[in-house]
Amino acid sequence: MNSTDNRKMKICHVITRMIVGGAQENTLLTIKGHVEKGHESVLVTGFSPGREGELLKNVELPPFRIETFPELVRELSPFKDLMAVIKLRRFFKQEQFDVVHTHSSKAGIIGRLAAHLAGVPVVVHTVHGQAFHPYEKWWRNKLYISLEHLAAAWCDKIYAVAQAMIDQCVNAKIAPLDKYKVVYSGMDTSAFDHAQKDPVLREKLGIPPNASVIVTVARLFELKGYEFVLPAAKELIPQYDDLHFLIVGDGPMYHQLLDDLKKDHMDDRFHFAGLVPPHDVCKYIAQADLLWHLSLREGLPRSVVQALATGIPAVGFHLDGTPEVVINGKTGFTVSPENVPEVISVTQKILNDPLLRQNMGAEGKKLVLERFDWHRMSDILESEYLTLLSAFFSRKKSLAKKSE
Repeated sequence: MNSTDNRKMKICHVITRMIVGGAQENTLLTIKGHVEKGHESVLVTGFSPGREGELLKNVELPPFRIETFPELVRELSPFKDLMAVIKLRRFFKQEQFDVVHTHSSKAGIIGRLAAHLAGVPVVVHTVHGQAFHPYEKWWRNKLYISLEHLAAAWCDKIYAVAQAMIDQCVNAKIAPLDKYKVVYSGMDTSAFDHAQKDPVLREKLGIPPNASVIVTVARLFELKGYEFVLPAAKELIPQYDDLHFLIVGDGPMYHQLLDDLKKDHMDDRFHFAGLVPPHDVCKYIAQADLLWHLSLREGLPRSVVQALATGIPAVGFHLDGTPEVVINGKTGFTVSPENVPEVISVTQKILNDPLLRQNMGAEGKKLVLERFDWHRMSDILESEYLTLLSAFFSRKKSLAKKSE
C-alpha cells in the first residue's frame, strides 16, 4: 500500500469542545472531505456550554458519528483528565481505528496518550494555537511545554496551521523539526470570494449605508484583542464622522464590553452581530472596509484569511502566524503587539487611501484563495494518513519476518 492507494480508513478526531471557532471548523471540514471520499470518520468531543455557541448546530455536513465524552473538559482537572484517558483508551481499542487525529492542546495530550496506550496504528495531532505563550503564568508554560514534549513522543506526526507554531515548538524543544508539517487551515474560500456589500444586512445591523466599517471577528474572550480595540476606536471615532465598528462573535466579555462602550459614549458606533453560523461569516465581513485582528494569542488567524479572501486588508499584531498572511504594506499591516498608537497610525493610512485599500485587498485575495481552500487541506491530510499507515504496515511486516 502507498499514499495513492484507495484504501478506506477508519478515522477518529478528538477535540475538547465544538464551540464556534477556527479549530472546530477546521476539524469539521477535514471530516467532511474524508467522509465524501468514503472514509469512516468519528468525532469525539466534550460538552460546549456557554455563550461561545455550539458549532454542530450551525453547519450542514454529510452524516458521521459523534461521540460525547463529558470527561473532556477545557480546564485542568486531574480526576476528569484521568477518566478521559481511561475511557478514550477503551473506546479506541473497541473501535479499532486506523488513525486518531487530536486537535488543540488539552485534547491533544489526553487523546494522544489514550491512542498510544490503545495501540492505534497512526496517531497525529494539529497545533491550532499554543497553550504556552508570553501572556501565561511561567509555571503553567513550564507545565504545558513538558506535557507537549511527552505527548509528541506518543504520536507519529504533528501538523500546524502556521510555520510560526512549528518554530515555537521546536525552540521549546517539544519535538524535532522533522516531526512537524504545515497544513494551512482550510475554509470555503469561494463563499468569501463572492461575498458582497448588502444594504439590507447593514440596515439590520444598524450600520449607515455609506459608513466606513472596521470589523473584528473573534470570541468575546480574554486575549482576543478587545482591550486594544476599544482604546484605538476611541481615538479614531472623533477623526471620522462615518466610521463604525462591527463585532462578529460572542462570549463572556459581552456585557463588560457593552458597559465600557456606554461609559465612553461609543455604543452608537459599535454593532454586535453575535454568534454567526460559519457559512454566513462571509456576509458580515463583506460589509467592512478593513479587519482588525488584535488577538495576543493565535495560531494563524482564520478571520484574517477570511477578510483577505473577501478582498479587504487586515491589521494585526506581529506575532504567531499573522505575518504569514498579513504582508506589511501588501495585504495589510502588522504592528508591535499591544501597540495601540501603531494600530491607529496604519488604520489611518488605509482609511485615508482608498486605492491603497483596494490594492491590498486584491493582493490578499490572490494570496489566500488557493492556499486556504478546505479541499486542499482535506486532501493533504488524507495523503498524510495513508503514507503513515503504509509505513506502519511496512514496519509490522518487517518485524513479522524477523520473528520467523
